[in-house]
Amino acid sequence: MTPERFAKLKQVLQRRQPDLTLVAENARNPQNLAALRRTCDAVGVLQMHAVSEQLIRRHHMVAAGSGKWLPLKRHQSMAAVCDELRDQGFQILAAHQSRHAVDFRDVDYTRPSAIVLGGELWGVSATAAVAADRHITVPMHGQVRSLNVSVAAALVLYEAMRQREAVGYYESSRLDPLTYQRLLFDWTHPGIARRCRQLGLPYPALDDDGNLLENPFARAEVRDSSQSR
Repeated sequence: MTPERFAKLKQVLQRRQPDLTLVAENARNPQNLAALRRTCDAVGVLQMHAVSEQLIRRHHMVAAGSGKWLPLKRHQSMAAVCDELRDQGFQILAAHQSRHAVDFRDVDYTRPSAIVLGGELWGVSATAAVAADRHITVPMHGQVRSLNVSVAAALVLYEAMRQREAVGYYESSRLDPLTYQRLLFDWTHPGIARRCRQLGLPYPALDDDGNLLENPFARAEVRDSSQSR
């Protein structure tokens, strides 16, 4: 871990938006899912959600790129994820061409916002449409009636980012200190973080360059040694 790399990771983490997320419903195409995660990462989404009754296969671009920076929480029920997000204070915005739909640019994304996108052929489910607080749509003036789901997501998320930049949401960290420190360690020392979780050990502190201030396993090794005598 170089000081430059550590500074870059801190800069990215400080811009993460804990109250902006995307919910991909029936995301059966792993390539589309990978594209959605890259866009979420680009605008600072902290965590993405996917709802599907089928197992979502990993795409190589997820493993190689945004996957390690952007957690994907999987759900089997659209109703459950909407209830969970609403309990956390999110407004649910479903991309759905109903008679009540509004232009996606006319929504206030500075509020905690969860954007729900369905499959390209069928859109969001009836459950998602009913659960949503508002329906949003992307205006189109040609023959086609829908956009690729990753293109639609990019349009909406970048509008959300534009609004949030205008009010200063990216200027300083909006994560609580404990979450920030935990994620920073996960990003900078993933192997050690994984081992600490396996052993039930707290993460050690880091210095200003991202180096460990102590060996987190030393006490565990001493304890194990004394117990084996």
